[in-house]
Amino acid sequence: MLRIAAFALGLALLDTTFAVAASNDPAPAGAYKTDPSHSSFTWSFNHSGLSQYTARFTRVDARLDWRPERPEASTLSVVIDPFSVRTDYPWPERVDFDAKIGGDAAFLDARSITFISKTIRVTGEKTGTVEGLLSFRGQTHPATLDITFNGSMAKHPIMGVPKIGFSAAGSIRRSEWGLDFALPELGDAITFAIETQMVPADYQFP
Repeated sequence: MLRIAAFALGLALLDTTFAVAASNDPAPAGAYKTDPSHSSFTWSFNHSGLSQYTARFTRVDARLDWRPERPEASTLSVVIDPFSVRTDYPWPERVDFDAKIGGDAAFLDARSITFISKTIRVTGEKTGTVEGLLSFRGQTHPATLDITFNGSMAKHPIMGVPKIGFSAAGSIRRSEWGLDFALPELGDAITFAIETQMVPADYQFP
């Protein structure tokens, strides 16, 4: 009986917490950055016509100058550490495949991967596009992100600070950046998916 009462109390408290969060005012304008514990960046490509081989980057630093009243006036910059690539390629005790492709000039080239927004367009109530310049391997070319605005809150119920949430997707052709290794067995089109929550730029993570 005590367990049932404790469980019911826990559910009530949980409902109250999320009710408070749901009724929260939206996050204010200002400078925001990635919350790494609530963000992910995965990318995939066709592998021999048999599957979409999927990998990820674990160190992605996005900075957003957020203008909620005029989202198209916002600006976005992203820096990705190529050494944070994680492929889950087997047998790491034999070869550190991630370190190889992160630092090898024939692959990611060790230099930071950057994206700088140039134009933001609102396409729907919670959707938009971000057109910008993607730089890696010493080359810079245009790239576009399709963005979904998932919502925001002025005070996160646990962290106690404003938060903004986005999903993003896009694709590039790696050969445009000179990365033509193993074409066409390994696909040219790289598709990526991003999930992120952002906090004020001056927030200090524990």
